[in-house]
Amino acid sequence: MFSRSARGRLTDKDLGRFPDDTLFHGVARAVCHAGCLPRKELYETWEMARRVRRRFRGGRVVDLGAGHGLLAQVMLLLDGSSPDAVVVDTTVPASRAKVHDALVSAWPRLAGRVTFVVGALEEADIRDTDIVVSCHACGALTDLVLHRAVAARARVAVLPCCHDLDRGDTGRLSGWVDGPLAIDIQRATRLTQQGYRIWTSALPAEITAKNRLLLGAPAQVAPVDGS
Repeated sequence: MFSRSARGRLTDKDLGRFPDDTLFHGVARAVCHAGCLPRKELYETWEMARRVRRRFRGGRVVDLGAGHGLLAQVMLLLDGSSPDAVVVDTTVPASRAKVHDALVSAWPRLAGRVTFVVGALEEADIRDTDIVVSCHACGALTDLVLHRAVAARARVAVLPCCHDLDRGDTGRLSGWVDGPLAIDIQRATRLTQQGYRIWTSALPAEITAKNRLLLGAPAQVAPVDGS
């Protein structure tokens, strides 16, 4: 079986698994050529990106706690009306350039449209026209991403993980639901209280158990489908 949640790296040996002329298979082949990303990261990124793009189009993509920056670059491939992306993290993965170069080789239009920034997430430049995304920002980092997006009145999408039950806000709901779910419910509630319209979704559980996706946009900003 080919498990989509496996942590083993995709390499050129896996190219035969992605023969189709689809965007996803093209991205997968580029990831295989890079030879440094876990299979799980490819599938998580793709599933998150396409769900976000169903709601939010256009705008600069700001990927916080981005690692290799695959999410931001897939977001650009899914919607050409986004002009560029900024990938921000506190450290630089040694193989980040391999991923970017493999994607640019397959899609030259990405060249010059992705800026990589090493620095604190608190200092990232965020505008009200941006889409702020973060895939599996651990613990309180998810709250920081939400705070930064709300402060700028930007659209936002987060896939939380590694919930800190000692410090996270459960809203005293943990007697009804498990602690991580209580924390995410509180996050969604706060977004609503801050004047955001929210959408909740979930990635396939067979890819990741940390699969709750929270999207928000200032209430005056219409989503793609107008719903």
